[in-house]
Amino acid sequence: MELSSIIVLVVIAALLFYGVGIYNKLVSLKNRNENAFAQIEVQLKRRHELIPNLVETARGYLKHERETLEAVTVARNTAISDLKAAASNPSSATAIGKLGRAESALNGALGRFTAVMEAYPDLKANQNMMQLNEELSSTENKVAFARQAFNDSVTNYNIYKQSFPPVLLAGFFGHRANAQLLEFADSDAAQVAPRIEF
Repeated sequence: MELSSIIVLVVIAALLFYGVGIYNKLVSLKNRNENAFAQIEVQLKRRHELIPNLVETARGYLKHERETLEAVTVARNTAISDLKAAASNPSSATAIGKLGRAESALNGALGRFTAVMEAYPDLKANQNMMQLNEELSSTENKVAFARQAFNDSVTNYNIYKQSFPPVLLAGFFGHRANAQLLEFADSDAAQVAPRIEF
């Protein structure tokens, strides 16, 4: 074998190993995205489980505020449905976008619920309501941290996928679309837990 053939084989082998490295890095980053989304899913499920207890506790006090309670329930149900869709495919920009909008609507409904509760001192003093509020606030903080970790993971994936030379091979390896950040319409309200004072 002549020297030029050996050099060509070495270059081809190096390019092949480099391509395998890019593929493995893309798979690793995509798996990190899915894991980060799983953490959001856990926290959002916890949040969704707390809301019916909160509504039931308030129901006796807020007899004249049926629309507010129903709005929270409807927003929660929509958020649960959109969470299931996003969990089945965390790489879907459409599903992540719908989840962000649903959680924004739920935040809005909870904000209206909080405003209504302020008018009911007996409800604010209810021990069960105070405990539920504390759990919800804690969960909201965990959602914010999990969402930030997910968005950081998505950003790292997108940056790597769009950089050179991975951009040349990403589409070939099945990594065509950018991952979608999980954003809430009212980003300030989404990053700060709803404030409910008793």
